[in-house]
Amino acid sequence: MNLKKNWFMLLGISFLLTSITLYFLHFFIFNDSYFIFKYVVAQLGFLPLNVFLVTIVLNQLMSRREKRLRMEKLNIIIGAFFNDIGTDLIKGLSQFYPGLTGWREDLRPLPSWTGQDYCRAKNEIRVHKFKADSTVSDLNNLQSLLKEKRKNLLRLLENPNLLEHEQFTELLWALFHLTEELDLRAYQDLDKLPRADYQHLSGDINRAYSVLLIQWLDYMHHMNLHYPYLFSLAMRTNPFDPDASIVIHDES
Repeated sequence: MNLKKNWFMLLGISFLLTSITLYFLHFFIFNDSYFIFKYVVAQLGFLPLNVFLVTIVLNQLMSRREKRLRMEKLNIIIGAFFNDIGTDLIKGLSQFYPGLTGWREDLRPLPSWTGQDYCRAKNEIRVHKFKADSTVSDLNNLQSLLKEKRKNLLRLLENPNLLEHEQFTELLWALFHLTEELDLRAYQDLDKLPRADYQHLSGDINRAYSVLLIQWLDYMHHMNLHYPYLFSLAMRTNPFDPDASIVIHDES
């Protein structure tokens, strides 16, 4: 028997033998088998409730607390992402969607928005068929932005905490793929690519853009709930609001 692999079984057997030894010691001293039997039955009756309270209720409460702490750390990382590159990426990728203007109003969260409002906006993004046109804006600028921030994106992907956040990990992979597609065309003139190649790049932009918007809304919702001052700053730099201004003006 491998002690390292079966330590749990050995521990259980040792506890069981210890318990049996103590019961025999009690019987040897007091000669009261009726008390031992009554005590064992009473403990067995309480055992299911004890298991429920300790292993289910308490474990669930601790798991929720740990998950909340992990998500708090993840939101800090996601906030750093949007401050560093995310917001600029939204602005840059939006240039490839000439028909996006019609529903930008849905991407201007308000302090009064509830969870249902954010869910509605995200569902609209999921069902919307994004049709990027990689010929209507400058791919060179997008390539430069992604190349400049490649190391920062790699550091984010190396963070083990992000493994629990599938959506953000999916976003990073989509951005890495788009970065590689553009970098591998560095020897070509990005303004003179074949039509089929532009269509391929448009698909890559669509993939990254939809996930980016959903992640951005999730982050806005988190700030709206827990950090109103950060939410205020985000709304004053909202990439979908042409009237957004970092300067706070007096209300007329």
